Amino acid sequence: LAFFWPGRDTNHWEGGHSSRIRSPRIDYLRVMPRGLRRTHETRDLHFITFSCYHRQPLLASANTKHLFELSLEKSRRRYKFCITGYVIMPEHVHLLISEPESGTLASAVQSIKQCLTRNLTSSGHFWQSRYYDFNVCTQRKRIEKLQYIHRNPVKRGLAERPEDWKWSSFRHYATGALGVVEIESSLTAIRREREGIVPKARILAIPTAPP
Repeated sequence: LAFFWPGRDTNHWEGGHSSRIRSPRIDYLRVMPRGLRRTHETRDLHFITFSCYHRQPLLASANTKHLFELSLEKSRRRYKFCITGYVIMPEHVHLLISEPESGTLASAVQSIKQCLTRNLTSSGHFWQSRYYDFNVCTQRKRIEKLQYIHRNPVKRGLAERPEDWKWSSFRHYATGALGVVEIESSLTAIRREREGIVPKARILAIPTAPP
């Protein structure tokens, strides 16, 4: 499932930064469905960025990245939000998520952070306390943010291609692969339909043609 809501794009800074990069070769219009509307307060997806303490590469190890994926999925189920995309970098994380059905967005982000730190043996600060939140109101901006998320490891020189970076949602969109984190996409919707699973997110079907 994916979400498209008309409106303006607005920024809200809670720390972090953003930039623009070249699009990867993947057709997000094909793998992400149209004609769905999620009923909530602002009806927006949120592009979330939060960083490790003092931008240290505390997420550099494969084990820590895996623990973060487990924490993200646990929080997704607890707060009932949808994850459209994500990438785990050595010192920060990008998420494209819906507003939670339970609790607030801030509480969900805090849960993701705390869930990871509780599973780590090291002590001391791990996360910066603040985060960056960008309201994603249009289909064009949603695709732009997904492209940015998936190209981030390539731009940083950590991988030659988006599919070479294991800790992101790109492989799901490219191949339909199931990972630790459940990704909201048309591929997931098709799988649920085949398995007779009713999605937990409350959605309302609307005509695909513009009014």
